[in-house]
Amino acid sequence: MKENIENKDRSRQCRDLLRKGAVALMTATALPLLAFNVEEVQPPHWWVGMKDNSLQLQVYGKDIKPAEVKIDYPGVRIDSVARLDGSDDWQYIYLSISPEARPGKFRIEWKEGKKKVSKEYELRARRRQKGAQGFSAADVLYMVMPDRFSDGDQSNNSSPSLINNIGSDRSNPNKRHGGDLRGLINHASYIDSLGMTTLWVAPVLENDMKGGSYHGYATTDYYRVDPRFGTNEEYAELIDTLHNRGIKTVMDMIFNHSGSGHPWMENPPASDWFNHQGDYHQTNYRLSTVTDPYASDYDRSMTQDGWFVKDMPDLNQRNPHLMKYLIQNSIWWVEEAQIDGIRMDTYPYADEKEMARWIDAVKEEYPDFNIVGECWFGETAGEAFWQKGSPLAAAKGMDTRLPVVMDFPLMIKSRGMAPYLEETDPWNGLNKIYDHIALDYVYPDPMNVLRFLDNHDTERFILTVPDSLDQWKQAITILLTMPGIPQVYYGTEILMAGTREGGDGNVRKDMPGGFPGDTRTVFTREGRTDLENEAVDYISSLLKFRKGSKGIAKGGMKHFMPDNGIYLYQRGEGKDAVVVMMNGRDESNETDMERYKEIIPLGKAYKDVITGESVVIRPEGDIYTFAPRETRVLIPID
Repeated sequence: MKENIENKDRSRQCRDLLRKGAVALMTATALPLLAFNVEEVQPPHWWVGMKDNSLQLQVYGKDIKPAEVKIDYPGVRIDSVARLDGSDDWQYIYLSISPEARPGKFRIEWKEGKKKVSKEYELRARRRQKGAQGFSAADVLYMVMPDRFSDGDQSNNSSPSLINNIGSDRSNPNKRHGGDLRGLINHASYIDSLGMTTLWVAPVLENDMKGGSYHGYATTDYYRVDPRFGTNEEYAELIDTLHNRGIKTVMDMIFNHSGSGHPWMENPPASDWFNHQGDYHQTNYRLSTVTDPYASDYDRSMTQDGWFVKDMPDLNQRNPHLMKYLIQNSIWWVEEAQIDGIRMDTYPYADEKEMARWIDAVKEEYPDFNIVGECWFGETAGEAFWQKGSPLAAAKGMDTRLPVVMDFPLMIKSRGMAPYLEETDPWNGLNKIYDHIALDYVYPDPMNVLRFLDNHDTERFILTVPDSLDQWKQAITILLTMPGIPQVYYGTEILMAGTREGGDGNVRKDMPGGFPGDTRTVFTREGRTDLENEAVDYISSLLKFRKGSKGIAKGGMKHFMPDNGIYLYQRGEGKDAVVVMMNGRDESNETDMERYKEIIPLGKAYKDVITGESVVIRPEGDIYTFAPRETRVLIPID
């Protein structure tokens, strides 16, 4: 892979000359070298034994389009060569790879007139599969932004191989800070110690953009890790390190748009490669137009075909050559790096039919794989429409095929539980949660809903660090014990707070101790405050408990409408049962437990999984006195 990256850097240098118009300055003797050449072939390699025996090769090179192609390798046949109506510098070769084809290297030869060019290509043997495990309600996703987690290698804070070689500047919350893959590898034991089972890493692919694009959502090379994060090998090393600890990895991908610095933008392969022929027309950001039965064609088109921002041109998934490229790219990363799942950014903004085809293609190769799509709706029905098998979508003749959707409505409603609010009704937040969970009937599969309190695109759940963690603990408890797949945003465990005022960088702060010069570290108990340790202890206790809980991973739910500030619910049944009790009031609360005996029988003994204490609701009087903001997570004692 090192050779691939070195070749890529040389190709990039040659591409830079072309972009800058240097060809006009070259001597006549140099011009023939650039008149017809091959700079890069993607994917950089492939495998034998894939279920889909077709392979698209994207070829980039000066005036390569009309060249004739020849391959002579047993089991490999050229089916067709696509020469599109865009730039002459792209060619798309479609191969058929027989099931009998063996691993090996062969040369691809191009000929035009008297000139010939060749390039070596490799078909590899598939490795024993460690990845593609998928993720489920038995897991908890820990979402991190690598630029803000830890700088494990200061030497890669800038890279001469990039056109826009922007280094780190920690004084600016909206610039690169230098975090990288090595930093994540170095702190894999910390992630493990929390009890997280899955790591969702914000995009790591190259973002060769003028602004630096520390967040990673403006891809300029779909097969290369951004060198300021590290290398392809380090990405695979991170995943292997996590797998050795029993932790899965979810890769963040973006098919809706690329970065404006991608060679496609300056030199498009086809006139319809980008929506609006590559001219900036901003999306209206109104996803309701996609599901609205009364929506105008114009409004819907502007939602899905409009550009997210000016620096992120909107890709046209309806172009079959582009879509084949994107499908192959995701499969390449599953096989190459052994990722276990994909989180797809801005999912409904792309063409839903083509995205459904993508999901089917990935699942055909990796049946256990799982995919979550970012569907940002304020109401449950909007989210449910996008989940696989939704009757709401079926009414419009659609099935998105998307297994997992993100519960943005929960994020919004959970703000009523945040400790910085002064509610007139102090337990109104619990009522909102109850009413929200009561709508789970709308989902085809509530257990495949990604639940979260915050993430990199929202304000932190806490805007300022509270004096007491009572309310925070209740929100964390609900997140980790309700049906679905929980996602925890990095820093939540150490009470990281912030608003989006002044830029998204304020909700994407650095982990203290992850960067050179930090005066303290939150990665050790000694470096954390007492309140931070209390938070870490609480969340890690719950996370480690839920790892072995069948009631949480697979069980149903029965809950009681909050009454007098008390909210009770049960996950699972029998010996797998988990009972959650919480008092939403800031004062002691005497409660008649007769009402709840169908899930917590009077006189039965339970153990609190957080404190280890024994809890029994005595038959005499049936009264249990809750402490202010008391929260209990109980399992039956045999």
